[in-house]
Amino acid sequence: MGWEILDTPTKSSIRGLSPLTEDIAWATGSNGLWMLTVDGGKTWEHGVIDRLDTVDFRDIEAFNAKTAVAVSAGQPAVIYRTNNGGKTWKKTYEGPNEAFLDGLSFEDKKKGFAYGDPVDGKLMVLQTLNGGKSWIALSTTPELAKGEAGFAASGSGILTKNNNIWIASGGTQSQVYYSENAGVDWKSFSVPILQGEASQGIFSMTFVKEGSIVAVGGDYKNPDSNNKNIALSIDHGNTWKLPKGKGPSGYRSGVAYFPKEGWLIAVGTNGSDYSTDGGNNWTKFSDQGPHAIKLSKNEGTLWVSGADGMIGKIKY
Repeated sequence: MGWEILDTPTKSSIRGLSPLTEDIAWATGSNGLWMLTVDGGKTWEHGVIDRLDTVDFRDIEAFNAKTAVAVSAGQPAVIYRTNNGGKTWKKTYEGPNEAFLDGLSFEDKKKGFAYGDPVDGKLMVLQTLNGGKSWIALSTTPELAKGEAGFAASGSGILTKNNNIWIASGGTQSQVYYSENAGVDWKSFSVPILQGEASQGIFSMTFVKEGSIVAVGGDYKNPDSNNKNIALSIDHGNTWKLPKGKGPSGYRSGVAYFPKEGWLIAVGTNGSDYSTDGGNNWTKFSDQGPHAIKLSKNEGTLWVSGADGMIGKIKY
């Protein structure tokens, strides 16, 4: 098992990734980059979103080969949408000066949520009900501790399903914030992952099977440390435990579940690991260290993205 690395027309850092099938995938990254392939990565359409060549678009959600929504990290805090395969992009949201967006998740083609670091001490959560054409800021979001925020590492610090939202944080403390009614009310759950410093916490989450969630992270400034870099929940995120066996072999910024094979795969700076037992035991299989990993929407393959224009697919 390993990664089939594809030729791409860029050296940008790519953290935004949204594969639809084995052939169709979108990606975004630094220097305002957007990319689209419809032939499995043999060729790529690509360009700069709205001439924003200094902006890092760290997450993207695609619906098909024509329509996608991209979100920036840093300033300006913007969300863009295309409905013509990337030829043109329309700005559908711009946040206040202090806003810093971390990622987004759609539960269907209409309803989606984006989140960001705290504004006025409260978690920033945006909602769309029209496929990203417009966004509103939710008013009833939880307060975060001083020095607590999200990570725009792979766009996977948020999960959504059937009006349920899970959002992970890190920094001075690492929590999972949960709403079962589309962001009206919130609960917070402590997670026994490494935390306390600005570089520590949860960087990515994935659903495994009904009720089960896996969270990975650690300390991006100490990429070879496997100290408390994973936590598991079997009750929809209400309680979290460390794995029973050996965890991933370093800091991990992305995790995804591959139902076809029953594998969990986690990726980060120093390589890639897999688990076949729901996250309790992990084995390193590659020294290649992608930033992000995503399951295609048809659940047929896993795609990864990373530094220097890296995009790849699972090879086994």
